[in-house]
Amino acid sequence: MLGALITSKTRLKLLIKFFVSAGNTGYLRGIAEEFDESTNAIRKELNQLTEAGFLERKQEQKKVLYRANIDHPLFNPVQRLVHSFLGVDKVVDQVMERAGDVQEVMLVGAYAKGQESDQVEVVVSGENLDKDYLQHLAEKTGKLINKEIRINFEKPSSGAYIVVYQKEFSN
Repeated sequence: MLGALITSKTRLKLLIKFFVSAGNTGYLRGIAEEFDESTNAIRKELNQLTEAGFLERKQEQKKVLYRANIDHPLFNPVQRLVHSFLGVDKVVDQVMERAGDVQEVMLVGAYAKGQESDQVEVVVSGENLDKDYLQHLAEKTGKLINKEIRINFEKPSSGAYIVVYQKEFSN
């Protein structure tokens, strides 16, 4: 669906990263590592999305931090499109209420590479997770969105990933 509309796999991954959750941020090198892509490819797309106003750029010491521009007039429609594409709009609130102390949720596999697939691979990490509930929810949600959802509880040692949720820690 989105792959036909947005032909750049890197741009698609960036839109997913920044628009799945408005709080997601990233630095050039970190994003390149996360996506398993070159910094040049990431830089090109970050610059285009920033120039179009979809992303904000903020200098922090020697690094540049990127985040979604929530004031952009198309922020909400793009976020809804990304959520619909991932099936996120159907599950996030319910999962966070009942799943335990979720620290991080990542997309891995085809979607993390910007490729559409019949399978959504998700890694959930945290404390006291209700794994049975999460597996049950994955099956139920998979039927709703016509995709197989695979839940893993350990981050893979290699390959692309996109962090779609990260718990904020207070000092």
